[in-house]
Amino acid sequence: MKSLVRLLLLVVAAIALAGCVTGPKITSDYDRNANFTAYRSFGFFQPLGTDQAGYESLITQTLKAAVRQEMETRGYTYAETGADLLINFNANLAQKTDVRQTPAPTPMYYGYRRGFYGGWGGSFYETHVDQYVEGTVNIDIIDAQRKQLVWEGVAVGRVTKKTQEDRQAALRGAVAEMFAKYPFRAGG
Repeated sequence: MKSLVRLLLLVVAAIALAGCVTGPKITSDYDRNANFTAYRSFGFFQPLGTDQAGYESLITQTLKAAVRQEMETRGYTYAETGADLLINFNANLAQKTDVRQTPAPTPMYYGYRRGFYGGWGGSFYETHVDQYVEGTVNIDIIDAQRKQLVWEGVAVGRVTKKTQEDRQAALRGAVAEMFAKYPFRAGG
């Protein structure tokens, strides 16, 4: 009985952990007063939030390529200068700690209770501590003329060994998921 309860708890924990690593949480929002039908071109904000050291980072290069592909797929034209929309990025890594308590199986005190009733339940909890790295990527689309944010996409998720090994694929995937929530096309 005791081993069955532990096995059940392990299965539930494994399912819960599997649900946590499915991918980043994507959110987006836009300015309902912006005239998206007027926008036809895009460029990149200077300096980009991912280039704080004075040079173009590898993250910036990957984000620029992925965003350019998404914008051009939607009919926008890239413009070095004079673009209707300017795009900015930000990326951040943060160390996170998740602490949870779950009920522990009640000790059987030499087995005499045999599951009919439990002992005193005042301190029979297991504490689980999970430390991980959380990554956040923001994409801002700005009306260049009004200098005002008109759309924002945010991806937040755990940085796993797999995402660390192929960071470019993870970033491209996050950009694609964010732009799946971008409801506009150039000029209409």
